[in-house]
This record gives sequence, C-alpha cells and structure tokens, in this order.
Amino acid sequence: MMVECAWCGESAGEKSVHTAFWELPDGTRGIEITDVPCIKCSACGMYYQEEEVIEEIETQLLLVDTKLLPKVISYKELLATPRLLKRNYFKF
Repeated sequence: MMVECAWCGESAGEKSVHTAFWELPDGTRGIEITDVPCIKCSACGMYYQEEEVIEEIETQLLLVDTKLLPKVISYKELLATPRLLKRNYFKF
C-alpha cells in the first residue's frame, strides 16, 4: 500500500521494517531496535516510523526496567518485555 512520504511528500512510501536507534528515557545509553515497522520512501530513500510506532516504543521504554535491556533488541522483543507499570500514567 502506497502512502505519502512525510519527508518529501511524494506518494512513494510503502510499509517496511528497518533498524532504529533509540536513546533510553533516562539518557544513560542508546539501544538498537531491529525490525521496526516503518515507511520506506522510494522517491527520497528515507526510512521513518509513523507516530503510532514512535509512541509505542517511547511508552514501552518508560514502563520497562531499561537496565535489563540488551544493546540490540527486536521490536517484537521490546514490546514483549514485562512492564513495571500497566500503563503510562503520565499521559492524559
């Protein structure tokens, strides 16, 4: 399914997966997250995550014990990591 690219505006984006690098919420280190759902633009070559995916990752990183996360983790493994809290109580 083609979508409009958020970077160049062309109707050349398609759903894909890619590797992303994320800074932990406490700023102590970054991790590599593999197989992250994304949009790949065939016009400009940019890979980017949609807002829903970004929010999912950010929320999960707030709710898990990040000290236990490895340097490299897959998107599915990250989302399956047990949470310390049931939900993000800071999001209204």
